[in-house]
Amino acid sequence: MLVLKAYRRPVEQEFVIKGGYAKAFKVYQGQFLTVVDVAGQQVGDFFAFNPSDLREYMSPPNTRLMSEALVPGIGTRFLSNQRRAMFVLVRDTVGRHDLLVPSCDPARYAAYGAPGHRNCTENALESLRDMGVTVPRLYDPANLFMNVMLHADKSLTIEPPLSRAGDYVTFRAVMDSLCVISACPMDLNPCNAGTITDLRVRVHNEP
Repeated sequence: MLVLKAYRRPVEQEFVIKGGYAKAFKVYQGQFLTVVDVAGQQVGDFFAFNPSDLREYMSPPNTRLMSEALVPGIGTRFLSNQRRAMFVLVRDTVGRHDLLVPSCDPARYAAYGAPGHRNCTENALESLRDMGVTVPRLYDPANLFMNVMLHADKSLTIEPPLSRAGDYVTFRAVMDSLCVISACPMDLNPCNAGTITDLRVRVHNEP
């Protein structure tokens, strides 16, 4: 007699990332990742790696190239540096995110005259170390809710986010991924409209 093994769905999880800090977590193929801007106007730097080969990572340049867009929209496939799909954007209540700007780092804050300021680069590396993971290099993130404007004179400016309290994005995972999201601590330019607040993350299963 044929006995079928019960299918075990990946574990769901939900947590809050405190403003100015980050968290690393796993999302499995077929799961959904929802990031909620709790209070509004809070940017989240989103990094992702192939947990089986940390040399493969989510690549904003490849994502821009294959989607032929600077701002991701519904249906955008977020590609790795090997041009494999890692996530697909399936829901978005804001419609304004960034694939151009690197994560803030110690040098950025030193230039502002604020050495020692928390930053997304060290946040991400710290949260990965908490999982016992060291990546070969931390590459540029997808900046959720970030409002970067390109102007007719070819200049670029960072403007306050358009997201309001409760706005969210949802991705479908195309492959298993080790993810990091940093609730960006930037309070020295309009990136977060001057106030650092929390992000809520859900990793969930859907039919």
